[in-house]
Amino acid sequence: MSLYEQLGGQAAVDAAVDIFYRKVLSDDSISHFFEGVDMEYQAAKQKAFLTMVFGGPNNYSGVDMRKAHARLVQTGLNDAHFDAVVGHLGGTLKELGVEDALIGQVAGIAESVRDDVLGR
Repeated sequence: MSLYEQLGGQAAVDAAVDIFYRKVLSDDSISHFFEGVDMEYQAAKQKAFLTMVFGGPNNYSGVDMRKAHARLVQTGLNDAHFDAVVGHLGGTLKELGVEDALIGQVAGIAESVRDDVLGR
């Protein structure tokens, strides 16, 4: 069974992304990176991306992580910000009752894109 299925499929991804962005937008250390962003569009892209990387249907049509975050890196995106985002993702999954082992798999996927997100 894919991670996507183990997490609960599309309904679970949708719920997680919605809660995750509420946490991110209320975090003063990272919320400024989302100023002027169409959050409905952002959430839809994030849902499609996570669905794909978790092994669900691939409907993601966005650019790669390096290109997607290049502007943010230029404005100061760094490891501390990345850690905050991953922390909010893990906290969201915990809040939704996801098992620690699955949260660990999600964290591993996030770590696998750290250098691309941060332009290294």
